[in-house]
Amino acid sequence: MKTIYDIQQLLKKFGTIIYIGDRIADLEMMESEIKELYKSQLIETRDFQTALLLLRHQIQVEKDKRENSY
Repeated sequence: MKTIYDIQQLLKKFGTIIYIGDRIADLEMMESEIKELYKSQLIETRDFQTALLLLRHQIQVEKDKRENSY
């Protein structure tokens, strides 16, 4: 797993498609869903950790973009 797209594909395997319309909200919802999958023991620890790292990084990037655009 290397990209946000990879995370979306993982979630899709479990029937979860997330589109709120706000990029940061989408990423935060993905993070929540990944946590639930992990708690339910449906994904491996490595996938969980990698997904969280990618999502948290991308959330920060998006917040920085918003901050700099005002």
